[in-house]
Amino acid sequence: MQRLLSGRDGAPDDAHPAVVVGKLHNALQITALNDAAAQFGLEPGLPLANARAICPEVRVFDADAAADAALLDAVADWCDRFTPLVALDPPHGLLLDISGCAHLFGGEAAMLRTVCAALARQGFVVNAAIAGTAVCARTLTRAARGRIVPAGLEARAVGPLPVFALGADDAVTRGLRRAGLKTIADVAARPPHEITARFGAAFMHLLRQALGQADAPISPRRPLPDFMVEQRFAEPVATEAVIARALSALARMLVAAMERQGKGARCLQASFFRSDGAVRHIAVETGRPVTRADVVERLFRERLDALADPLDPGFGFDLIRLSAAHVEIVVQEQRGLDAARRDNDDVAALIDRLAARLGGDRVVVHLPRDTHLPERAVMAVPAQQAFAAASVAAWPVRAAGEPPLRPLRLFARPEAIDVPLATVPDGPPRHFIWRRATHVVARAEGPERIAMEWWRQGTDAPTRDYFRVEDDEGLRFWIYRDGLYGGERAAPPRWFVHGVFA
Repeated sequence: MQRLLSGRDGAPDDAHPAVVVGKLHNALQITALNDAAAQFGLEPGLPLANARAICPEVRVFDADAAADAALLDAVADWCDRFTPLVALDPPHGLLLDISGCAHLFGGEAAMLRTVCAALARQGFVVNAAIAGTAVCARTLTRAARGRIVPAGLEARAVGPLPVFALGADDAVTRGLRRAGLKTIADVAARPPHEITARFGAAFMHLLRQALGQADAPISPRRPLPDFMVEQRFAEPVATEAVIARALSALARMLVAAMERQGKGARCLQASFFRSDGAVRHIAVETGRPVTRADVVERLFRERLDALADPLDPGFGFDLIRLSAAHVEIVVQEQRGLDAARRDNDDVAALIDRLAARLGGDRVVVHLPRDTHLPERAVMAVPAQQAFAAASVAAWPVRAAGEPPLRPLRLFARPEAIDVPLATVPDGPPRHFIWRRATHVVARAEGPERIAMEWWRQGTDAPTRDYFRVEDDEGLRFWIYRDGLYGGERAAPPRWFVHGVFA
């Protein structure tokens, strides 16, 4: 409902009753509603027909789980400014691990007020709690407001709360109430084996986490970066010059932090937090570990200049963060006067700049693959990964003074040719017709017999015999016969042109 209230065209308002409906058990039921609809006695789970009978003027909106999840992701991105350990707690919750970072915001109480006030300014109705376990904090938010539980006092904090605050299944909650267990303290007072036997081990584990007797780590949306530096601004900044200076200062800080541990960055990410809650992440990757601040600045400058959707500061950025998501150990080398090594460094730097501007998947290099099939013998990999992939296989060494065994480039699809006459059983054609032109074979070398990969194609895949042929006009072709004369197949062999020599 808050997502709809923040919309523009046709959005509901608090003055008129509005509900969000979804299909549950083959019936349209209310899943969310605003305050005006609640004043008429409407509630979640009520069928839409009953709601229209109670309040005929109610406005109805369809549920959109994907849009709700996208909005929750956007809020989670904004919460990254407080801690990088942010986890989703669907359908409408977030879990933040603030261990060791609350003092940066004036303590836990001040941090709680800051987060809630900022989200309220963005139009959200928010409730938060701080506790030693995630389940305890979630339980408090369902029945209390703004609670901070000291370590070891989780059981005392959640004990007076009703059992529905645990968030268990409706069947479990109804069973607890029928048994006369109305509060969490009542449930905790019963022997654990009785609760486990009646309601299951999963509920008992949930209860122990709410009481602070057990804990489970949260699963952050993004892995924690290896190195991270950030700069906060007292007033939001929007000018390009200030943003560039901030990135430059952060690059120097990040490189200095990595240098102390002998590390270099392979993947860098800049995060721009706008004052209105929007967050923009821009990442660049490198082929070799980066250990210089000017290289980091140049890569991000190339990336920002090439953005199809330019960086929009809106009302300004109040936080800019630079992180190294992936680092490697930098091996110190004696460069000396080796010109080849310097050329390799220049090529790697050029590849990084092109990848930052065009995208890493658009700058590729062709590497050999360990297979005998011509169409599979080459693979295209991102150029920044070429150093790791180059060890898979080596290009065959060409004999000095000998013509190439295969064309440099092959056709995307072999083109069929008509061979009226060929030497049987394993010889080349006497002449062939390709693209409506007849070519008389003057010279030929072969065959080079290649069997298909039986584990991919099946046992009935035909055998290919390749020939290097030259016609009477000096044109050279790489052709093959698909199948053998006199073989077990009823159909005669077919001929194809797979490539043309220069």
